[in-house]
Amino acid sequence: MRVARAFRLPIIATMTALALSGCMRTTGPVAVEQPQSDLDSMAYGQPHNPASRGIVSSSSDLANSGGAISALRASFAAAPPRSYAPAPAPYAAAPVAYDTAYRLDAGDKLRVVVYGQEGLTNTYAIDAGGSITMPLIGSVPARGRTPAGLASEITAKLRNGYIREPSVAVEIEAYRPFFILGEVAAPGQYPYVPNMSVESAVAIAGGFSPRAQRDRVTLTHTDNLGSMRTVVPLGTALKPGDTVLVGERWF
Repeated sequence: MRVARAFRLPIIATMTALALSGCMRTTGPVAVEQPQSDLDSMAYGQPHNPASRGIVSSSSDLANSGGAISALRASFAAAPPRSYAPAPAPYAAAPVAYDTAYRLDAGDKLRVVVYGQEGLTNTYAIDAGGSITMPLIGSVPARGRTPAGLASEITAKLRNGYIREPSVAVEIEAYRPFFILGEVAAPGQYPYVPNMSVESAVAIAGGFSPRAQRDRVTLTHTDNLGSMRTVVPLGTALKPGDTVLVGERWF
């Protein structure tokens, strides 16, 4: 027992010395809170987030980072403010105005809408006699009328014993064709396109032939007042149903 007590004190002293030597070791890098970031406020305009932390190994690193931030602050202050022009708005084509004064004739295709009546709503073509034929009311004269005038006529016929308060709309689905004859590559009948001119009609027909008179043509227009034939330049507006005659030059 005395021998064990003799060895106990040196062992306790040795363990105490080892523990104290471990506490005296040099620690590694310590996480410290960074000062307010000027880079965030200058580049993004946002306040610094205090929750963000960085690893700094020594006070010299803090001094160097402060110098870099000062240099960046000076460069931002010296740079002139940049202005950005707004992006151009996308181009939107203007819609073609609807010709409410257009007079209907044979060859026009119409879209007749009778609201609430699917059996009557349909596409109707004006026949050679100048009329359209609809269910219930039969033949309705259309030649010489405007689309609005034809809608009024259909409304009156439907109200006469068929529908109490009919609501009707008439739109032009396709215009009657035009004709081009004479000295062009492909004379014949072609679909009319709104805002056409005599020159565009010649282009649709394949252009002038080698013997064509190229400065003027003969245009025949027919309406409810009759037919009229005139010599016109190439820039003259073309109407549905018109006939263009390209003459032959003499030399």
